[in-house]
Amino acid sequence: MIRVVIADDHRVVRVGLQQLLETFDDVELLGSGSGGEEAVALCVELRPDVLLLDLSMPDLDGIEVTRRLHELAPDTAVVVFTSFSERDRIVGALDAGALGYLLKDAEPEELHAALQAASRGEAPLTPRAAAALLADRRDRPAEVQLTGREREVLGLVVDGFANKQIARRMGISEKTVKGHLTNLFQRIGVADRTQAALWAERTGALRDPP
Repeated sequence: MIRVVIADDHRVVRVGLQQLLETFDDVELLGSGSGGEEAVALCVELRPDVLLLDLSMPDLDGIEVTRRLHELAPDTAVVVFTSFSERDRIVGALDAGALGYLLKDAEPEELHAALQAASRGEAPLTPRAAAALLADRRDRPAEVQLTGREREVLGLVVDGFANKQIARRMGISEKTVKGHLTNLFQRIGVADRTQAALWAERTGALRDPP
């Protein structure tokens, strides 16, 4: 079962999503929240596989929620579900650690497929989100700053370690490794491990600062 938490400040959206998720045989709704702080608390307590997250909320916006959960509940995949399609919003959410980005005009089967993909550590992106991400990486490829965890994972990828080996060495789950890799690939604009290793060599991202 895919364990899901919903966070949206509009009650009608939460209720509608709850009713929709109940029609999916492989999805279990653990809870729902109406604000960012509540979303963080629910995910830290319940550890869902996926958080379906709106960007616009009254107390803590979705980008900050994503940033906090990237540290506090890294096994929870954040899939943004919003009406905002602006490039800055998309890139901001993905840079903060969101695994996926869907718009609220998505079809039910598209949402279902996105939840399944996110639970596997894959990145469900609406075509507009994918295009915005690629354009941003093309425009500013040299500005990517990796987190400590991302540097560690990338270094092990460069050394030829498989996901299971990386998980053992870092003391984390294989699913978390997949999540780190998906976030990393999105941020540096590559599609696979080989390209990531080549990017690291080309940019010197793993070299110690002078």
